[in-house]
Amino acid sequence: MKFISNEIENYCKQFSLNDNSLLSDLVEKTKHEENLPQMICGSLVGGVLQLLIQISKAKKILEIGMFTGYSTLKMAESIPDDGEIHSCELMKKHIDTASKWFDKANFSDKIVIHEGPALSSMNEFSVGSFDMIFVDADKANYPQYYRRGNALLKKGGIAVFDNMLWEGKVIEPKDRDSIAIRETAELIKKNPRLTPILLPVRDGILIYQKRE
Repeated sequence: MKFISNEIENYCKQFSLNDNSLLSDLVEKTKHEENLPQMICGSLVGGVLQLLIQISKAKKILEIGMFTGYSTLKMAESIPDDGEIHSCELMKKHIDTASKWFDKANFSDKIVIHEGPALSSMNEFSVGSFDMIFVDADKANYPQYYRRGNALLKKGGIAVFDNMLWEGKVIEPKDRDSIAIRETAELIKKNPRLTPILLPVRDGILIYQKRE
């Protein structure tokens, strides 16, 4: 389901920060070499991530779902020199692809890759150790990513969940993924310590801040 027309989306991109040439190349390569290139979050969501990092001055970020590394690089552009991104990715193929792009961008020193199931990798981290969390992985586990991720988030930290509209299927959820996404939105909404907003950017991004 398209929530806005391609014409409107392109208009929004026209007046937003453009991707650099390396990121544009990454997107084109992904389109031609991956079976599901739409898994890239896209420049508008990537731009929101960058703006949130700059506004919040986030330095330590947890990413759940790296794919070919687009969102990782977008965030790496915005964190300070002493910042770091811990990115969890299950598939070795994606790790190999993304690592090459990280080297090309000279951001490898900012990015720590955790290979394997994200829920297992998340057990390695301390409570309240991240300034920001970005989740864009298997949707069935979104409720668990929220529960564990929120504990890892500092007070005042920001979390972003992608694909929270799931082509509109969340309105009357029937399949496993849409049910899990709807459950995640409900869990976040019911938590009195969070300030959430769900925006119809691409396939929907839910952003919240963990209040002090």
